[in-house]
Amino acid sequence: MTASDATSPDALSREESLRLAFEASEVFTPAVPIDQTDLFAGRTRQVAQIIDAVGQRGQHVVMYGERGVGKTSLAKTLSALLRNFGKSVAAPLVTCDGTDTFSSLWRKMFAELYTSKEVQGAGFATPPVKLNIALAEQLPDAATPDDIRRILAPLGYGLSIVLIFDEFDRLSDSSLKRLMAETIKVLSDHAVRVTIVLVGVADNIDELLGEHESVGRNIVQIQMPRMQPSQLEQILRKGEQRLGVSFTGDTVATITSLSQGFPSYTHLLGLHSVKEAATDGTRIIESAHAERAIAKAVELADHSIRDAYRKGINSPRKYNLYADVILACALAERDEFGFFQAATIRDPFRKITGKPYEIASFIQHLANLTEKSRGPVLRRSGEKRRYKFRFDNPLMEPFVRMRSRAPKSPISRRGS
Repeated sequence: MTASDATSPDALSREESLRLAFEASEVFTPAVPIDQTDLFAGRTRQVAQIIDAVGQRGQHVVMYGERGVGKTSLAKTLSALLRNFGKSVAAPLVTCDGTDTFSSLWRKMFAELYTSKEVQGAGFATPPVKLNIALAEQLPDAATPDDIRRILAPLGYGLSIVLIFDEFDRLSDSSLKRLMAETIKVLSDHAVRVTIVLVGVADNIDELLGEHESVGRNIVQIQMPRMQPSQLEQILRKGEQRLGVSFTGDTVATITSLSQGFPSYTHLLGLHSVKEAATDGTRIIESAHAERAIAKAVELADHSIRDAYRKGINSPRKYNLYADVILACALAERDEFGFFQAATIRDPFRKITGKPYEIASFIQHLANLTEKSRGPVLRRSGEKRRYKFRFDNPLMEPFVRMRSRAPKSPISRRGS
């Protein structure tokens, strides 16, 4: 008797199945950052670092890492996390974009903050009226770091103010980054009771903020690595508690392995595994449900990833090696920064194709996959004959792995 058998105590009525599928979409949210602390799992060390920084006047935070590892999710939960530690907090978050200037960026932030001002009411005997005024109204058209200090200085008494600038990597203007670094230094030098948090995709702090040694002692660097399987499992276990379902051990292992450290894929596979189980009328999520969820996850993966993959495998030749090369890259051993070399691709490439290919058979494919016309799927660094490669979008790696397992997957092509 299977878990979905009508006589099973775990069997669901049609109404219960529909409700479970609906509630799963509220618990597992692959398309948006997590913004509920009870659904944010596995980042205790990073949370502790931020809390320490907020508690030390003159300290600010730069949080960086690969795309998709949960930086924005952690940033969005900061307010609630800090309140859990007994702090009164205001933690507005604004998203940077490529058109921002220093003034426009701070105008967006100050539009989220208000200060109270008493204004005398009409008539001599009328008591004063307290008005809430957006701080943006105090900002000059051409703002300077000292203008920011002057506006923020009166704030923060009895209140932890954390100003979060998300997607800071989208700001390519070096002068803007210099002004932000100067702002951090000015706020620190004057011990202003405000913590700035910069969040962005980068391999290191210099890549995100630029080389500004003068602010080094004022910055807490927080790298967000990919999550460990045990941390990803916490996401599924919290989902179990909220939904009243149960993931089997094999199902958990499949989902956490394929997610490759990215929580968004754990949410995506968790969501559709639960929905598949609901369709079968059961609360027990088994391997068969996860396997069907993989096909859904491939179909619903981010458009930019699917588009880059299509460009990567595109060829006028019916049989070509591009799909096999990309899969071999996804399976290759890599260093701590996600880079791999041609030599580490050879063994998985041979297993995929079933042929004793040498590096010369696919080295040009690797070079071609770094071109814009092919996505680009890969990014290359280093010197000739010593090149290292990694996925231009790290979320491509789990996508490719899942695609190789999905039913009717065309990923294993043969040819040259």
